[in-house]
Amino acid sequence: MRNSDLLQRSLKAVWHPCTQMKQHTDQGAGALPLIPISHGKGVWLHDFDGKRYLDGISSWWVNLFGHCNPRINAALRDQLEQLEHVILAGCTHRPVVELSERLSALTGGALGHCFYASDGASATEIALKMSFHSWRNRGREKKQDFLCLEGSYHGETVGALAVTDVAIFRDAYAPLIRPAATVPTPDARRARDGETPADVARRAAAALEQHLERHHESIAALIVEPLIQCAGGMAMYDPEYLRLARALCDRYEVHLICDEIAVGCGRTGTFFAHEQAASENHPFKPDFLCLSKGISGGYLPLSIVLTTDAVYEAFYDDATARGFLHSHSYTGNALACRAALATLDIFDSDQVLEGNKGRATKLAAALRPLNEDPNVRHLRQRGMILAFDVNTDDPHFSRRFYRAALEREALVRPIGNTVYLMPPYIVGDEDIAHLGQAVTGALAAALV
Repeated sequence: MRNSDLLQRSLKAVWHPCTQMKQHTDQGAGALPLIPISHGKGVWLHDFDGKRYLDGISSWWVNLFGHCNPRINAALRDQLEQLEHVILAGCTHRPVVELSERLSALTGGALGHCFYASDGASATEIALKMSFHSWRNRGREKKQDFLCLEGSYHGETVGALAVTDVAIFRDAYAPLIRPAATVPTPDARRARDGETPADVARRAAAALEQHLERHHESIAALIVEPLIQCAGGMAMYDPEYLRLARALCDRYEVHLICDEIAVGCGRTGTFFAHEQAASENHPFKPDFLCLSKGISGGYLPLSIVLTTDAVYEAFYDDATARGFLHSHSYTGNALACRAALATLDIFDSDQVLEGNKGRATKLAAALRPLNEDPNVRHLRQRGMILAFDVNTDDPHFSRRFYRAALEREALVRPIGNTVYLMPPYIVGDEDIAHLGQAVTGALAAALV
């Protein structure tokens, strides 16, 4: 098969996500290439015509340990011979039990109850529904509203759009949405003269406090992406905001939901991003923790919401209607859970978080020359996520850059004028050098 053959078939039969399909058939500055992928190996993707692309964005932030990872493959082959799936309402199985126990242990037992779904937006909706319903079951019916940060993104289903503050995703569906209130983002790029990122965090927390003081009786939960607002432009902020938000949510009896769908599983340097808000004397725990994307190693759809004993007990009752009556057909899928267990095994056996410190340092060095580029602003990093903003008025910049990066054998997909890297954790020294050269070369080509 050739690229052109599969390309034409895909354009006729497949409606691709997060895409204006006309861009795939346009010519010129607004064109968006559609890349037929034949196979993947490690950090590389290969097309049918023999060209390869370094997966600099982990295939939408999901792939942690490379494509066709032999250890995850082996675990899935073994699981295929035992159980592929069973209804989780009334049944259970070893992979879902073991995964729940291991994830709970990673929270120090603070979040001891796991509820399963298939994607990140569903996890968001589960957390929102659980928060609202738990308050209702406790006789706090007024707590029906939610808070999110400016520029937040938590998914694109109707419920998740209520706490998503990105206009291009939300505005078309405004009549269907019961929108949450927004509070200022602690985005460190908003620093005033002389301010540190921690100062910005404290200023944003002060605005949160004012809002909670006025409206806490009707607010069920605040939802945040810890440390990085990813789809909102890789907005990075200081952990001080999380510490202050946790204290405020405690004071005003508001749940705190940590959406770690993108930033969890080691992306920020710790397994859970919110761990960086903890200290020896001040432990940090959310009321809800949402996981997806990397938790299955990039293999199978899986999402999980972890929560506390207090939330779980609000539903524990003789009355069926007081239970959490939410379900997905593939909830707790055995294959997906086994992939997640294999992913956690790699973290344990390979000391991944420690190894990522060295990789993050090398990634930073590869992009350091961009500090001298007058078109680049806010070059920033948190763990294995690097980003910078490009000073350009070109409405087609992101597509120009994407095409230029593909020509340089790299898959890098900007968010508007924000270019970011989020590679798999097996990226080697030569791969990092290749990414650095591809990014700097693509930037120069896109700005011509």
